[in-house]
Amino acid sequence: MRIFIAQQNYHIGNFESNVAKIIHAIQEAKRAGGDLIVFSELSVCGYPPRDFLEFEDFIAQCSQAVEKIKPHSKEIGVIIGAPVVNTKKEGKDLHNAAIVMWDGQIQAVLHKTCLPTYDVFDEYRYFEPAAEWQTVLFKGKKLAITICEDIWNLGDNPLYTVCPMDHLMLEQPDIMLNLSASPFDYTHTEDRKAILKRNVLKYKIPIIYCNAVGSQTEIVFDGGSLVMDSHANLIKQLSLFEEQLDYVDWKEEGGFGSAILTEGALLPDSELSPETLDVSLGIQEIHDALILGIRDYFSKMGFTKAILGSSGGIDSAVTLALACEALGAENVHAVLMPSPYSTSHSVDDAVELSKRLGNPYNILPIKNIYEAFLNELSPLFKDLPFSLAEENIQSRTRGNLLMAIANKFGYILLNTSNKSELATGYGTLYGDMAGGIGVLGDCYKLQVYALAKYINRYKEVIPVNIIAKPPSAELRPGQKDSDSLPDYEMLDPILYQYIERRNGPAEIKAMGYDAPLVDRILRMVNNNEYKRNQFCPIIRVSPKAFGVGRRMPIVGKYLG
Repeated sequence: MRIFIAQQNYHIGNFESNVAKIIHAIQEAKRAGGDLIVFSELSVCGYPPRDFLEFEDFIAQCSQAVEKIKPHSKEIGVIIGAPVVNTKKEGKDLHNAAIVMWDGQIQAVLHKTCLPTYDVFDEYRYFEPAAEWQTVLFKGKKLAITICEDIWNLGDNPLYTVCPMDHLMLEQPDIMLNLSASPFDYTHTEDRKAILKRNVLKYKIPIIYCNAVGSQTEIVFDGGSLVMDSHANLIKQLSLFEEQLDYVDWKEEGGFGSAILTEGALLPDSELSPETLDVSLGIQEIHDALILGIRDYFSKMGFTKAILGSSGGIDSAVTLALACEALGAENVHAVLMPSPYSTSHSVDDAVELSKRLGNPYNILPIKNIYEAFLNELSPLFKDLPFSLAEENIQSRTRGNLLMAIANKFGYILLNTSNKSELATGYGTLYGDMAGGIGVLGDCYKLQVYALAKYINRYKEVIPVNIIAKPPSAELRPGQKDSDSLPDYEMLDPILYQYIERRNGPAEIKAMGYDAPLVDRILRMVNNNEYKRNQFCPIIRVSPKAFGVGRRMPIVGKYLG
């Protein structure tokens, strides 16, 4: 049996585009002698549709899309994902479903059992879990079809009381098929191999795992669909961060007509959960995820051109390099806005970077605008000493200029703040925190440096002086980040323990970190929740990003 895996990039609510992609893949699979084709979770509408699911018209259009796909299943089995109406009076109005069709008809509708409500997921808000389980007989083979999270519960997950595969195994299936929309983070590609391996070793049958690809605002889906034989050997892995249509030939004896890529013994046995921050971990995948995140945000929103403030610092340099790769250098406009406190080498570095990348840039000094602000405020400020107020005027002046240019010429402003800054509140609301999408907001400062080195892996794209010099906002004479923040080598590991590892202050101190330093850092994190609550969407690359996956009270007080 030739089984195709359709790893596709869907646009949420764009039924015309999604249906066209699905039908095209079905036709390609037919031409290549496919018996069955598998698509990813909620492929008809895109994942996650969130509160679109509360609109009756949206659900009606999902049903219409399924009807358009159905006639194309006359010569091939098709498994797609879509929301379907719960026909029972009890429970939520919808199910997250896998729809199985062939001979031009729907043959089975199977419901997702394990509905995640952690991190970026909120499926139990919309869906009712499955209450019954059945295999599907197709060409003499019993298919055990599950949806995404269903395979992450092997009876030992405390989040769920039901293990769907345990029920399906009562019918002695021949193969597991999983429709997934599993988001990227820099640990997750290995996590999936571990969880698929555990499933195969427990149930002793092969598995085909079809994952979505593409970015949906802040959430990136990396693809990497997998096939394992009944001995947990990796037979096929589709590309990361790319659409791909591929197949395996499943033989009568249960194996695949493909060479083994990786022996099962060499695959991870457990999920990857680094106890400490490893700034080099998955840096290539982080880079590729950010490229996809930028590209899809612009293409799916109908935008073509970006703008950003280029300061000659590491954050704006990395953001600019990523944006030029994602959108084309000609579509990324850098604006250099030196203040009275900007150093000449910062301007020179920013100019050199744009010349190397080939992107358009302008230099707009803000000295006169800044002084005009101070002049107007002088009756109120009087002879009070220079403070944060004067620093923030510079940052907000830059934000105003960038937004004015963006409005005039149809650009979208890229935010360049990193996770260390966002965590500690080291940024100016309506100034350097302005933007339509946060590119580096889920990368600690040390990871930004690692990204810069990765970008320079073949040649010096980012001038070495940008990487080597001490980071500074340059909002007052001789300013360095270390004047306001602990050194990043001390700051980032503690932030990682608090944010990613969810360790409390007592636990972090017990690891040997300096107690007053821990208190200082955690106080900064908690006191600046109000700033992050007003921040733009952030491209998620870590297991715990600021945004929809981390919901903290703004007025809470928790320091242990």
